[in-house]
Amino acid sequence: MKTIAVLITCHNRKEKTLQCLQTLFKANLPENLKMEFFLVDDGCTDGTSKAVTDIYPEINIVLGNGNLFWAGGMRLAFNEARKHSDYDGYLLLNDDVELTRDFLSKIIETQEYCLKKHKKGGLYSGSTKEKRSGKISYGGNVLTKGIDFPAYALVQPSEIPQPCHLTNANILYVEKEVIDEIGFFDENFSHAFADYDFSLRAFKAGFPIYITAGICGYCKDDHGNNWSNSKKLKNRIKYLKSPTGLAYKEYMYYGRSHFPKQVPKMFLKLWAKTLFPSLWDLKNK
Repeated sequence: MKTIAVLITCHNRKEKTLQCLQTLFKANLPENLKMEFFLVDDGCTDGTSKAVTDIYPEINIVLGNGNLFWAGGMRLAFNEARKHSDYDGYLLLNDDVELTRDFLSKIIETQEYCLKKHKKGGLYSGSTKEKRSGKISYGGNVLTKGIDFPAYALVQPSEIPQPCHLTNANILYVEKEVIDEIGFFDENFSHAFADYDFSLRAFKAGFPIYITAGICGYCKDDHGNNWSNSKKLKNRIKYLKSPTGLAYKEYMYYGRSHFPKQVPKMFLKLWAKTLFPSLWDLKNK
């Protein structure tokens, strides 16, 4: 019997959180797998904790201070889980994901694929798509210009697991061996880039990084263009510095950690988006 910890963090979107949990508890659970649940309530004022506890009393609620953001909340959930047990693996979920019933089977198939092909486990990301457009929204990315350049492209899922370099953690399974060697999310990330940094560190440590076959859930890509020319400059600069925006400091730390020779270009890229959004959008059409 394998036991895994499910890690989720939330902040004031009760209906989405409950919908995510509903699809999680309706998913097909293999007989040899047990799940324990850790949900960080990061300062919710909409009654999320009570609603979750009323329906799912088996979920461990962990209270945050309201300023953790996504990566901080996931670290808190992970640290709480480690107090309970040394789990066989960790399932990271975003609370706005609607899971397919067979998502766990797809993760296990990917695990078996990696053990057969690479003789070791790693990270397995489940791709999600948007319900309206049908486009893939999150999953895994490949570095298109090599390991020393930050350019990347989203991998389209197929009938078999596919390798990648960077994973989103909307649906991400992490083997215990990965945690034992490289730890969890870097504390320098409060929100964005924590999952990219984590998966890239795992890749560089020699672990297989894959997306599962097919899709594992539905999730809207909510990363809009908030550096638009229609926004005032002061608002664009605010977005540049925001942890939930372009995350200037965290992006530059990510660059120094993995693409040190590209840091000047990464710096210029952020400011080009902020100062000249029309030219940036025209260039990237």
